[in-house]
Parts: sequence; C-alpha cells; structure tokens
Amino acid sequence: MMQNLPALYILIRFLVITSIVLVLDMLTKQMALDTIFATGQPIVVTPFLNFAPVWNEGVSFGLFADYPQVTNMVVPVFALFVIGWLITELRESGWVQQIGAGLICGGANGNIVDRFRFNKVVDFIDVHVAGLHWPAFNIADAAIFIGVILWLYAMLYVNVASDTAQD
Repeated sequence: MMQNLPALYILIRFLVITSIVLVLDMLTKQMALDTIFATGQPIVVTPFLNFAPVWNEGVSFGLFADYPQVTNMVVPVFALFVIGWLITELRESGWVQQIGAGLICGGANGNIVDRFRFNKVVDFIDVHVAGLHWPAFNIADAAIFIGVILWLYAMLYVNVASDTAQD
C-alpha cells in the first residue's frame, strides 16, 4: 500500500501536484487577462464552451460577493487552514486522497493568489447547454472539484474496500 512510502516521497509528490495546478492556473488566468479581459469579449470555443471574462467577488458561485471582508480575509485564512490540515493528513491517507489533496491545495492556492492580487478571482471558463450556463470557473476551481471528488471517493470506497479486505 502507498501509505508505506517514505514521508519525503509523499510530500514531494504532493508538492509537485500542487505546483503543477498552481502554475497552470496562474498561466491560464494570465492568458485570460491578456485576451478576453482586455477586450471584454468572450471567445466561443465550441457550441457548449466559451471563454468569458468574469470577476468573481464571492466564493463558489458568487456567494458572499456583497461581503468583501468575508471573501478577502476569512476565505483565504480558512483555505490556508484546510491546506495545513490536508498536509498533516498526507501520511495517513491513501494515494488517491494524497492526489486529491494536491489538487485541492493547488487550486486553493491559485484562488488565494487572486484574492491578494485583485480582491476577487479571475473566472473565464463558461460551460453552457441550451442557454443554461454553469457559473464561470477556472483551472483552480476545477482542480478543487476533482480533488474533493477523489478525496470523497477514497474515503467512501477505497478505505471501505481495504477495511473489508482486512476482515
């Protein structure tokens, strides 16, 4: 089982995943700022995908946008606590949870950087079907979502499977 890997290997893998997500997020956000945010015009990519300039002053789906003290101070501090907790859980987690933790932390860091740079988050990926639009998001948001899914999957199914295998 991967839990027996040396702590340094687990930490390095976590930091690599976190760093890749952070770099991809920052690069794509800068590209969006240089193009669609500069012109204010969305780019139609497919019939269901646009790149559109959206400043998210809230948290997920724009919640708390009217409360900048929450979004600009409380949310980043909470995210840092979650990152710290995930790091402390790495050694006790299976490899799926470790990868999920890296994705979550990379995404959280990307959005924290935006909060400190702009007091809001750069969102630009606009997915839509039949005129219905999912709230705009970015690479950090996608990484957090996938990381949470992996974390929950591992908690619910992988750990249960390994527990039953030991019985």
